[in-house]
Amino acid sequence: MAVDEKLEFDMNNNYLFLPLMIQVALTLGLYIYLGIVKSRATKQGTVDETRRALHDDAWPDSVMQVNNCIRNQFEVPVLFYVLTFVLWSINSVNIYIHAAAWLFVFSRIVHALIHTRSNHVPLRRKIFTIGCFILIGMTAFTTIKILSA
Repeated sequence: MAVDEKLEFDMNNNYLFLPLMIQVALTLGLYIYLGIVKSRATKQGTVDETRRALHDDAWPDSVMQVNNCIRNQFEVPVLFYVLTFVLWSINSVNIYIHAAAWLFVFSRIVHALIHTRSNHVPLRRKIFTIGCFILIGMTAFTTIKILSA
């Protein structure tokens, strides 16, 4: 038995959902952080109370920064969710897919930290691009597995 086959044989397919759950936790954690930042902005009086219900510009940049990061969690990561379920359902999970899933989620955590802290766009873009390339690889692998079935 080859090393890859041994790793595949010992790997539980359900473990693929662990990085997915970390991604979900990241998103929920960002919502909690948004609540903290909004509360702080309200206490500091930096919110336009007459516009806050309907207009994003009523909030200070610190709130919008976290809000935009949350919005971003419902863009590219949605593709990760889909790929995770497809790979699991067609029983095509291996050590490389596990590694790719963890790397993707790690890239999302780093992206969120940059987005909510320094918001340095060139670095944020590089991390985002790494995550996208990981998803492209996962998509190619998934497509090959589907076509070869």
